[in-house]
Amino acid sequence: MSIQRKRFRIEELTLGSAPPLAPIDCDSGPTHHDIMSELRAIRAQIVGGGQPILANGVGTQEIEASTADEVAEARALLAQYRAQIEQCEKLKVELDLIHNAIDQTKREIAVLHTKSFSGEEMARVNGELGAVVGGTEEATQQILEAAEAIDQAATALGKVTSADQQKALSEEIQERVISIFEACNFQDLTGQRISKVMQTMKFIEHHIVVMMDIWGGVDAIKAHVPPVVDTREGDAKLLNGPRALGDEGHASQDDIDAMFN
Repeated sequence: MSIQRKRFRIEELTLGSAPPLAPIDCDSGPTHHDIMSELRAIRAQIVGGGQPILANGVGTQEIEASTADEVAEARALLAQYRAQIEQCEKLKVELDLIHNAIDQTKREIAVLHTKSFSGEEMARVNGELGAVVGGTEEATQQILEAAEAIDQAATALGKVTSADQQKALSEEIQERVISIFEACNFQDLTGQRISKVMQTMKFIEHHIVVMMDIWGGVDAIKAHVPPVVDTREGDAKLLNGPRALGDEGHASQDDIDAMFN
């Protein structure tokens, strides 16, 4: 509600014909109801022992209790987050270990692939093994031919009576013996070639052992080895090749002789 303010005569003499003053708004100030509410709140505070009462009737103790509950809840949530962060850090460490193991294994496989299983190194191994087989076969053939010639010369030597023929047969036997000695040189060449192959095999074995160590060692790998199942049938199942020294489960010569007694 607005009230038009009256102009006094002294104001008219001083201000002259100035525009009238703005009306006064009586509703802009605090109402009687507001003033009485504030007075009742102050009286309740005095009677209640000094505890401040807010406009909505909530006391400071209630606010402090609610704040303490919120703080406790926040601390519990923070502790839970810290535990989750610790678990994430442990998981990251494990993932880093797995990543490093995979990375090292990839490097070992790359070394084996480039230097052993492909390229010049594997071609060299195949060539050396092929040369061993070829040299052994050639030397064996030469030794057999020389032995056969010696046998024939020795047989003929007992039948001839001429000194010249005996001398010729003796010289032939000597030449064949020399050829046998020459053929036996294959053993030295074979040993050298096999040594080169063994170096490559040791190189492969070393990197395989390194990869096994990366993943926990031989014992850890054995746990994942599948059972060996012999799928051979018939004669193939009986062929195991020559017996190595110390092998068990093979028949000895005495066992074979006992079968014919």
